[in-house]
Amino acid sequence: MLALFPEGFEESDRGAALELAAYTDASGDARMRAVFTTAVATELSGDWEERWKEFHRPVRAGGLWIVPPWEAETTEGETITIDPGRAFGTGAHPTTRLCLELVSELPPGPLLDVGCGSGVLSIAAAKLGFAPVVGVDQDPNAIEAAGRNAEANGLELDFRRADATVDPLPPSDLVIANITEKLVALVAPRLECRQLVTSGYFEPHVPHLPGFRRTGRRTLEGWAADLHVRE
Repeated sequence: MLALFPEGFEESDRGAALELAAYTDASGDARMRAVFTTAVATELSGDWEERWKEFHRPVRAGGLWIVPPWEAETTEGETITIDPGRAFGTGAHPTTRLCLELVSELPPGPLLDVGCGSGVLSIAAAKLGFAPVVGVDQDPNAIEAAGRNAEANGLELDFRRADATVDPLPPSDLVIANITEKLVALVAPRLECRQLVTSGYFEPHVPHLPGFRRTGRRTLEGWAADLHVRE
């Protein structure tokens, strides 16, 4: 579903089943049916482009509130405002929250966010005192959204379009790679860092990363995030 609809989709529990739904057009419907042959299409009312916002609510992680711009900011602590646009990352996904919880427990320093998406983790890290912060993503929509979100939060961060599996990556004390287990395994050998936070995979999965030793793990709603240190 992420490959089909990188701009986002809904997950809803239906008893023992999980329903995945995307707001799309005829071409998106065709892409969906090519992969999921039992997919069902339903016509929506004219306000469907706004209805997706109902599913993005303020969430708290790492001592910060992550708030969409159409929601009133909470007064219960420091907030960051994130509008995902056409990029992945609202802050609500368990992997984002798990990564932020791990990062919030580490001493601030230089940070690289691999697969930065909307910039939510980069911006949160900057709010926690990490600097300099660099975010990379191969999706131009992500770089655009991340820059816009940084500006909305009063920050000037370095977001670069790059394929982390082949392009040069800057050295950093800490790297966040909230991508997939397969991509984590491809990217980790290319990193120059002392600590690495990884996520994007389910709880039973534990990435094997030569040159790193796993020292911590957080889980939430069946997802996992791990902290690794350079051996």
